[in-house]
Amino acid sequence: MLRTIVLYGVLAGLVVAVPMFSLLVFFPHHDTATSQVTGYSLMLLALSFVFVGVKRYRDTTLGGVIKFLPALLLGLGISIVAGIVYVVSWEIVLASTHYEFMDGYVANMIEQQRAKGVGGAELEAFIAQMEQMKVMYANPLFRLPMTFIEIFPVGLIVSLITAILLRNRRFMPARPIPAA
Repeated sequence: MLRTIVLYGVLAGLVVAVPMFSLLVFFPHHDTATSQVTGYSLMLLALSFVFVGVKRYRDTTLGGVIKFLPALLLGLGISIVAGIVYVVSWEIVLASTHYEFMDGYVANMIEQQRAKGVGGAELEAFIAQMEQMKVMYANPLFRLPMTFIEIFPVGLIVSLITAILLRNRRFMPARPIPAA
């Protein structure tokens, strides 16, 4: 089971990390809303490895039958490994861009507020809040768990759906390999 968790977790983590790294390094001035949609779409695609890993384990190791709790735990294990790969990858991205991400993010958020017509004391309060966010984000004890929490809820949902679906042995049963 541990081999399945590590293999599919690393694959899922790389599927989200490599495009993320490419986008942020080669297109550093991107739209925040578009990047969030792209990021969560990549996470969902990457975490399809939860389904693939649990199904493969069910079919090859367990003979086509898995209960809900073991399927959920296997999916969560894959999601945790994927989350760790994601966090490590994000730290590499930050280091390779000299930790400038948050400066650009804050500037983008402030510009969006100005474009909405926010001004005066409300804008100043927002700027102060964003500056405080920059200070907190500079602390790895804040940044690392925050980064993990970006991907793990998606993994939790995918793990729950996977466990619900694959506990039924009639759902996508293993196909026998035809004799040659």
